Amino acid sequence: MESNQLLFFLSALGAFNGFILSIYFAINAKKKIFANYFLSLLLLVLSIRIIKSVFFYFNPHLSNIFIQIGLSACILIGPFLYLSLKPNEEDKNQNWAKHIIPYLGGITILGILYPYVEHQQIWSWWIVKAIYFQWFIYIVLSFKYIQPIFQKLKEKESLKKIEVWFLSIYLGVAFIWLAYSSAAYTSYIVGALSFTFILYLIVLLLIFRNSSESVFFQEKEKYKNKEIDAEMLNLISQKFSIITEKELYLNPDFNLEEASKELKVTKHLLSQYVNEILGKSFSNLIKEYRIEKAKKLLETENNFTLESLGYDSGFSSKSTFFTAFKKATGFTPAEYQKSHSKSV
Repeated sequence: MESNQLLFFLSALGAFNGFILSIYFAINAKKKIFANYFLSLLLLVLSIRIIKSVFFYFNPHLSNIFIQIGLSACILIGPFLYLSLKPNEEDKNQNWAKHIIPYLGGITILGILYPYVEHQQIWSWWIVKAIYFQWFIYIVLSFKYIQPIFQKLKEKESLKKIEVWFLSIYLGVAFIWLAYSSAAYTSYIVGALSFTFILYLIVLLLIFRNSSESVFFQEKEKYKNKEIDAEMLNLISQKFSIITEKELYLNPDFNLEEASKELKVTKHLLSQYVNEILGKSFSNLIKEYRIEKAKKLLETENNFTLESLGYDSGFSSKSTFFTAFKKATGFTPAEYQKSHSKSV
């Protein structure tokens, strides 16, 4: 009995904290960008779903209309996750509406035509399963915005604070989906799990709150109104060639911090130069250098394994090399080497 009460307390507290955090992002975010509003709404619908599960488990006589509202809220979790991770510049034409209005209208019509109180079997067998499937589809779609972060983890690169934040949001929502979809009658456990997730977000928020790399800003906001002066721009341009001349990128652990030390330029200025002048991230630029090196080796070396050529090009693992090469060239390393040998 006491354990049940503790579960109820933790679960209810998780939902309550979710409501508070939702309000915080909606009202107090330093930068009014769409991503923050969608994050706010994501936490709101998660909290509605959690509190429904909690009260239903501990009070089975809960009003059916409240159960219907809680279940219906799930149809917006996936879209809000997707839109909260989506880069801000992609929403200039308000394409977000197509991810919300059809689902909101559809679940409302279904709720009117097939109210939960009269059609519980239809909800259990079809509607809820369809909602969880749609939620899963959006988790899959959202992965494209998280994939570069996983790639950085594979390559053992350090993550920016905003990347840690986005990864936490994505994994938290994915775990909650997994818990709901795999255990339909143990939703109270999801409440406790969600409490941990929300608490973790609050701790992250407190840690990042006073950071110059705020979670409320897109990465390019760091450089706003801070243009590199012409003299410094020329200096960095001259020094930057050192990376290719010395082939520093062949070191698998070579990163922005190592580059800034080698070039004797601050990390901030170097990052700004690569982002604004070269138009790409530092990690992607180094990956391009490594792929070009790999292409040369594949064209000239036939007595070494593809895996060893990948290591000689600066990649930290075989899988990282194969994935990056295929994505950049459209060929696997073996296909590229075979194609070149034919042309020769």
